[in-house]
Formats: sequence, C-alpha cells, structure tokens
Amino acid sequence: QVQLVESGGGLVQAGDSLTLSCEASGAGLDWYAVAWFRQAPGKQREVVSCIGTTAGDTYYSDSVKGRFAVSRDNAKNAVNLRMNRLNPEDTATYYCAADADIYCSDYRGNGDDFTSRGQGTQVTVSS
Repeated sequence: QVQLVESGGGLVQAGDSLTLSCEASGAGLDWYAVAWFRQAPGKQREVVSCIGTTAGDTYYSDSVKGRFAVSRDNAKNAVNLRMNRLNPEDTATYYCAADADIYCSDYRGNGDDFTSRGQGTQVTVSS
C-alpha cells in the first residue's frame, strides 16, 4: 500500500498562490489515481481535484475550476496541486488520497473509497 505525505500548506492572503505536494513511498504513484480533498470545520469534505493514470483523466470541483491545477511529478513520486487566486473560502485542511482503481473523470464520491490517505496540511487564507 502506498504511503502519502502532504506538504506546502501555510497562511497566505487572499489572492496569493500556494502549491501543495503529495509525496508517496512504498509504490510508484504513477500507478494510482490521486485526489485532493479538503475539509473545513463544520463543512462537508469536498474532493477538489483528481488526476488519473491516463492522459486527460482529471477532475476539478466547480469551486476551484480555473484556479487550481493538479499535476504529476514522477521524478519525485509526487502529485502537486497548484492553487491560485486563493480566497478565505479555500481555508481548510487539505488531504491527498490514492487508489489504483478509480477513474477521476467519473468520480463523484467524498474520498472514502480511496485506499490510501495522507495526514493533511493546513491552508489558511486571510482576507
């Protein structure tokens, strides 16, 4: 089973950018679909992005489409989430999760069916 560690979170101002990284060990991450989801206190978990194992298999939630971009860094066995034009509503703990059998473009779950998950990284956006 692949192990995941997120990094890159922090405190930023509205309009700033951040890049989160999800680094894997124990297996090659290019064999896995990788999702980023977030959870804020009192809110439901939201899958914000997902990148699959085949070209073009990506997903973005409406709340981040056009602002966030997910990509693979196979040299580092990682998946990155570039977050632009951040706003206070993006404040949450961000988690990455991986699964070998999920097709991102069709995915509409909440992340529970991903078999591996990291511990999360906090993103706080001040107004």
